[in-house]
Amino acid sequence: MGTTTRGNEALLVIDMQRDFCDEGSPLCVAGAMDCLPQVEDAVRHARSRNIPVVWIVREHHATGCDVERFRRGLYSGGRGPCTRGTPGADLVHPLEISPDDHKIVKTRFSGFHHTNLAHLLREGLGVDRVVLAGVQSPNCIRATAMDAVALDFPSVVVLSDATASATPEVQAANMHDLRNMGCTVIDVAEWAVQGRTHHDA
Repeated sequence: MGTTTRGNEALLVIDMQRDFCDEGSPLCVAGAMDCLPQVEDAVRHARSRNIPVVWIVREHHATGCDVERFRRGLYSGGRGPCTRGTPGADLVHPLEISPDDHKIVKTRFSGFHHTNLAHLLREGLGVDRVVLAGVQSPNCIRATAMDAVALDFPSVVVLSDATASATPEVQAANMHDLRNMGCTVIDVAEWAVQGRTHHDA
């Protein structure tokens, strides 16, 4: 770990799991593997600067009883997407959770919905700036960003090249909307250079 610390910032890596990234998986996001190298870069940068990394993942009961109603039809025989304990719920290679990282398990789009994420960030880590990476932008990235804005985190950053959508057009539209919602949208290289400086990208 490096010696330089941004004490009030955390990187949230959302849903970079095999069932969302592996080709052929029922909920595969078409752009997920394209953003993987940038997600890796963001994680490396965070760790080198002692920025907390919080992995936000979906894990569901085998019956699908805790998933959104519209997805319950995907669950049969304990093999639905991101079923707890199955390979599909694992992080996509080569991502891995280090002993210094944090993990939040969610069952809805937003990482804040019925989780202790807000408490971890504010009370546990003293964070007032959240930086989002992962998949997918219209759903879990957008929902988590919107909740962070609604919860009055002073700065919400979305890494445009470390997030992904089904198509480039959907990605661009969501980055546009997130800017209009008060989020800062920058790429990983800009984030690494700018540090804690908040820019209206």
